[in-house]
Amino acid sequence: MERKIRVIIAKPGLDGHDRGAKVIARALRDAGMEVIYTGLRQTPEQIVATAIQEDADVIGLSILSGAHNHLFPRIVELLREKGADDILVFGGGVIPEEDIPFLKSKGIAEVFGPGTSTSTTVKFILDHVRRD
Repeated sequence: MERKIRVIIAKPGLDGHDRGAKVIARALRDAGMEVIYTGLRQTPEQIVATAIQEDADVIGLSILSGAHNHLFPRIVELLREKGADDILVFGGGVIPEEDIPFLKSKGIAEVFGPGTSTSTTVKFILDHVRRD
């Protein structure tokens, strides 16, 4: 039996709006993935600790606050420091197009903006996560 892909969905920083995170969490569950939603206002350290503790394959970050250029790279940096840089990290939310190349250069695998279909995100994860 093939192991389910384990995904952490997290809301880093002070952002208090989580409808999009809950929508993507439900879509990933419906696609057969195991999803852990960390809740609102998580620090990068909390997100990374949860991902390692839960043996996650993927971290999905949702943000609307505008702090993505600081928080997203910090999470990737902490994963590297902890030897967990094999965890795929993607982001979503209201992120200006001009910030996406910077985020990708810092290790964010993909950024999904408003209106992205959930099937696009599911396909991206299935195409990029190796399951042993």
